Amino acid sequence: MQHLKVFVKENCQKCPAAKEVANDFPESEVYDVGQPDGLAEAAYYSVLCTPSIVVVDEQGSEVHAWRCSVPSSKDIADRLN
Repeated sequence: MQHLKVFVKENCQKCPAAKEVANDFPESEVYDVGQPDGLAEAAYYSVLCTPSIVVVDEQGSEVHAWRCSVPSSKDIADRLN
């Protein structure tokens, strides 16, 4: 089952909107890139800006991503299988 990894940062103006969209998908994981664990996860997925939302498959491989932007819930749902 695919799910979302959402990368945010404390002082990011668009990040609250990304968290809100992520709430529409119960399997979302939110990572704060200002924390060591969040930064490590962001590095693994080559996330260089916030907010970023990455769709991953069952093995944790990236399927699709929106970097530095917030997609609509519909755009995300269209990418999830």
